[in-house]
Amino acid sequence: MATREKQKAIKRAEERKAAGPTASLNYLRMSPQKVRLVVDLIRGRAVEEALNILTFSPKAAARPLGKLLKSAVANADQKGGVDLDKLVVKTAFVDEGPTWRRWLPRAQGRATRIRKRTSHVTIVLGERA
Repeated sequence: MATREKQKAIKRAEERKAAGPTASLNYLRMSPQKVRLVVDLIRGRAVEEALNILTFSPKAAARPLGKLLKSAVANADQKGGVDLDKLVVKTAFVDEGPTWRRWLPRAQGRATRIRKRTSHVTIVLGERA
């Protein structure tokens, strides 16, 4: 791992320790690059607003992220001590999961590698100040 990636991993580990209600989705069968486009839309927004954005977004990643956000809200409700109307998406990030490698036959006996990428998505909620 490069030093910048190590620093990011350490920072995320510290954020997880001091985090509020969380929900994570592992092995999502979508490219992290595509999922990050949608996650960037909801980061820092109120939960209700983020759900509206995800409901009406045409991106394929919006549907599983909407389910994940609802799960995080349910976790906050179950944990208690949190006003659900004041919840915001404190942090949301996408890490790269394992890549499935498949082979596609090509001309003259060759083969081309197909990489089926996966993502690990984490959403952390917090209360609006």
